[in-house]
Amino acid sequence: MFATLRTLFTGANARADERLQDHFAIELIDQKIREAQANLGAAKGTLATLIQRQRQEKKLFEALESRITDLTARARAALVEGREDLAGEAASAIAEMENEHVLRKQTLDRLEARILQLQGSVEAAHRRIVDLKQGAITARAIRREQDIQKRMNRTAASSSAADEAEKLIRRVSEREDPFEQSQILKEIDDGLSQEGIAQKLSDEGFGVALKSTRNSVLDRLSADL
Repeated sequence: MFATLRTLFTGANARADERLQDHFAIELIDQKIREAQANLGAAKGTLATLIQRQRQEKKLFEALESRITDLTARARAALVEGREDLAGEAASAIAEMENEHVLRKQTLDRLEARILQLQGSVEAAHRRIVDLKQGAITARAIRREQDIQKRMNRTAASSSAADEAEKLIRRVSEREDPFEQSQILKEIDDGLSQEGIAQKLSDEGFGVALKSTRNSVLDRLSADL
C-alpha cells in the first residue's frame, strides 16, 4: 500500500511540476537563455586567457629559438678558432635551451589544441543561443495566440450566456399580459350582465345616456349659451 501511495504522490508531484512549467514556460525559457549566455561569457573569458597565454608562450618560444641560433653560430666560430673550452660551454647551454625548446613546443601545441577545441565550443554555444532566442520569439507568439484563443473561448461562453438571457427575455415578453386579460374578462362579464346590455344600447343612442360623453358635455354647454 505504501508503495502505491508513494507512486501516486510522485505522479501528482510530476503533474504539478509540469503544470507549473507550462504556466511559467516563457519565464523559464528566458532564464535558461540567460544562464546559457552566462556560461558562454565564462567560456569566452577562458578562451581569451588561453589565447593570451599562448601568445606569451609563443614569444618566449621564438626568443629561445633566436638564442639557440645565435649561440650555435658563436660556438661554431669558437671551434674554428680552436677554442674548444668556450665551444664546450656553449654546447652545454645549447643543450639546456634545446630541452627547454622541446618543452615549450609541447606547451604551445597543447595550448593551440585547447584553444581550437574551446573556439569550436564557443561558436556552437553562440549559434545555439541564437537559435534559442529565435525559439523564444516563436514561443511568445504561440503564447499570445493561446491567450487570444482563451479570450475568444471566454467570449463564446459569454455569448452562450447572452443567448440564454435573450431566450428568457422572449419567454417573459411572450407571456400574456395579466392587465389585458383582466380587461377582457371584465368585457366578457359586462356582456353577460344586463348592465352591459344597457350600456351597449346607451352607447348606440337608445335611451338616456348612462354616462357622460364628450358630445353630451358639448351639448350641455351649448344649451347654456
